[in-house]
Amino acid sequence: MWSPSCSRADMARAPEGSAHEVFTVFLRLGLTSFGGPVAHLGYFRTELVARRRWLGDGAYADLVALSQLLPGPASSKVGMALGLHRAGMHGLLAAWAGFTLPSALALCAFAVGVAQFGDLAGAGWVAGLKVAAVAVVAHAVLGMARTLTPDLPRGVIAVLALALVLLVTGPFAQVGAIVGAGSLGLVMLRRTPEPADGAEPLAARVPRSVAIGAGVLLLALLVLLPVAARSGSGAVGLFDTFYRAGALVFGGGHVVLALLEAGVVQPGLVDPDTFLAGYGAAQAVPGPLFTFAAFLGAVTTAPPSGAAGAVIALVAIFLPGALLVVAAMPYWERLRSMRRVRRAIMGANAGVVGILAGALWDPVITHGIGSVTAGVLAVVGLLALQTKRVPPWALVLASAGLGTLLL
Repeated sequence: MWSPSCSRADMARAPEGSAHEVFTVFLRLGLTSFGGPVAHLGYFRTELVARRRWLGDGAYADLVALSQLLPGPASSKVGMALGLHRAGMHGLLAAWAGFTLPSALALCAFAVGVAQFGDLAGAGWVAGLKVAAVAVVAHAVLGMARTLTPDLPRGVIAVLALALVLLVTGPFAQVGAIVGAGSLGLVMLRRTPEPADGAEPLAARVPRSVAIGAGVLLLALLVLLPVAARSGSGAVGLFDTFYRAGALVFGGGHVVLALLEAGVVQPGLVDPDTFLAGYGAAQAVPGPLFTFAAFLGAVTTAPPSGAAGAVIALVAIFLPGALLVVAAMPYWERLRSMRRVRRAIMGANAGVVGILAGALWDPVITHGIGSVTAGVLAVVGLLALQTKRVPPWALVLASAGLGTLLL
């Protein structure tokens, strides 16, 4: 499936980008994407689907669905898959670096005492950033709903997924919603016509041998790192702690905090107050929350710490997600081209719309709209994005400024 605004010629040209282009685009996103993983998906969709047409809504929703089914940082996995689609393996690395480095560097600066901002919870500009996230996610939900739920059966699937994620808490609710939506798609969408050209192509650009090697390496590190860590090497032990956190968490974002707390606070590597201070700082920076690992690696009481600890922790926590993307993409591309699988994916895509709608309400709206003024600013921001003349980064900057003045 693809957006009607994206022709087959557009899709054929899309994967011809360079790693430099990918890095530049994702660096801008890394500097301006506030609001958590769900908001990040909205920023990605607005910038890369609606504006740049790297791919259509159908393929984008396919990547989101795949990301939800795999452990690791949700939005970062989607970003790496987009980079892989656009410019191959170099694009994957460029997307990760561009999206991750701004927040990682900011949190490292906070760790060494350069950024002494204090409590940011009541800052007007932070409230403005939350308002921007509401507008971006709402824009993404509306755009994807038009493309991915164009008929009654898929609308029903989206509503059921919405109900599930609102009524059931926990990281596995989203996974269950995707699986359930795909199952309903198999049953309910038998008579739903598919596009004449089939599934919108994704440029996986990963040889099967490389994909298999990535999967083997993922599992080998998960098994061997704890054994190697017993040798007493602080670097290996630190890498193991953050690698396991990145490999075993479903849902991404705030869900990883429990694993990180168990890995660094309970063994005494990081003081509880320092852990909470870093977590507070992580809320005020753009990009993925998993960059909190850079802060923890920098402040650990056992060597290596500082810059070396930050780099080790940062690479370790994102490596499982990158390996999963590389391992899964070629097989995902083959599966999604099969007719029965396409029906399941159409159902899963409708489920993605429901999941994003649920996240739009909680936590994006419930945490981002605290006053009538904030609500008005969110509506104005949504209307501005709907004109397609205002890019997300401009909305973020304007919202931060208006938040400082009005909120």
